[in-house]
Amino acid sequence: MERPSGGAYLRLVALGAAVGVPAAFVAAVFLALVHQLEQWLWHDLPRALGNDSPQWYLLLLLPVCGALIVLGARLLLPGDGGHSPMVGLSTTPTPLRYAPGVALAALGTLGFGAVLGPEAPVIALGSAVGLAASRLQRSAGRQGEAILSNAGSFSAISALFGGPIVAGMLLVEGGVGIGAALLPALLPGLVAAALGYLIFIGLDDWPGLGAPGLAVPDLPTYSGTHIYDLLIAVAIGLSAAVVVTAVHRIGSWVARREARLVLLIGGAAVGALALAGDALGADPRDVLFSGQTSIAPVVEADSTRLVVVLLVTKFLAYGISLGCGFRGGPIFPAVFLGVALAALAVVWFDTSPTLAIAVGAAAGMAAQTRLLFSPLIFAALLVGTAGTDAVPAAALASASAWLAISRLQPAPTPPTAAPTSSPSQ
Repeated sequence: MERPSGGAYLRLVALGAAVGVPAAFVAAVFLALVHQLEQWLWHDLPRALGNDSPQWYLLLLLPVCGALIVLGARLLLPGDGGHSPMVGLSTTPTPLRYAPGVALAALGTLGFGAVLGPEAPVIALGSAVGLAASRLQRSAGRQGEAILSNAGSFSAISALFGGPIVAGMLLVEGGVGIGAALLPALLPGLVAAALGYLIFIGLDDWPGLGAPGLAVPDLPTYSGTHIYDLLIAVAIGLSAAVVVTAVHRIGSWVARREARLVLLIGGAAVGALALAGDALGADPRDVLFSGQTSIAPVVEADSTRLVVVLLVTKFLAYGISLGCGFRGGPIFPAVFLGVALAALAVVWFDTSPTLAIAVGAAAGMAAQTRLLFSPLIFAALLVGTAGTDAVPAAALASASAWLAISRLQPAPTPPTAAPTSSPSQ
């Protein structure tokens, strides 16, 4: 793969810089819509109906309503609502005409409680912004379209992962097979992410929109590393690989069913699992959704029973959501499962919750993405300065999860493919 040369490449870099701000803005608007929808459906609506928590019928009906929205988006709008989460994160350029279907399907998934994350639709929407910008640089050709699509994705995903560092490493590790051509291909994306992230953190006297919270607040400082903590990290890494493999097998089995019917049944099943979690003492909202906001509650659980309830119900809901036809990203639920596994060590061995979050996040993300360094950086950012000493253990968790998942799933076989179309469509 050869980059455009001379002035053409410099124009792509400049256009990539220009893409960063609108791509980040689109990501910000989309994430705000998801947050407001969740707030209205799962907090304001139950209170309006006379209860502080969602009533049983809302737990059952809302995921089904979300499934209907996803089904409508996939059938009536181009692009099938984006690619299946079973294929992992895709950097395939997303045509602008696919963006409405991607956004609507993601809102039906994320806002209504399905257990998937926002990373896949955010990447797709950023890509669509980049492809739209490529119309201004037609002389760059198809390769230029891919570079600008990548720049838009890079900028948008930075909103979720606390800046360009984790997002950039995701793209570097994912494209390492390209070799020496990788860095020139990613340079416009790095510039786009750096400028786009200013939308969230501000510039000079402008405070910005506020970056989505990545760090878990009020964590106790973990100081000093102990041998038994390293052993726990390895055990969590291996366990996360086993759990994620089982999730994918559930998702693959579900994905082989009749697509339209299984999406509605899947929504009902996710709601039933939330209802079961509620009956067993868990907050049903911790069973639903991607798990981003449920990391602190699971490590603060004071009983094996509660951790196991959250772990099992989220595990099943994640597998169903992955395969039944919802549209979202697969990373954050896997992170939650990794942290839930580590939370058992908090209950059983009085392990530091800061260490548990670091090793659990690294293990879950490594098992899902099959990457090494991105999970480690993500875990370090998640625990912040309170978990600096937990980084060696997180590295072992990431490494052990990677080794185990490579053995358990040597060749991914996604059941469905991303929508195929020329990026210029």
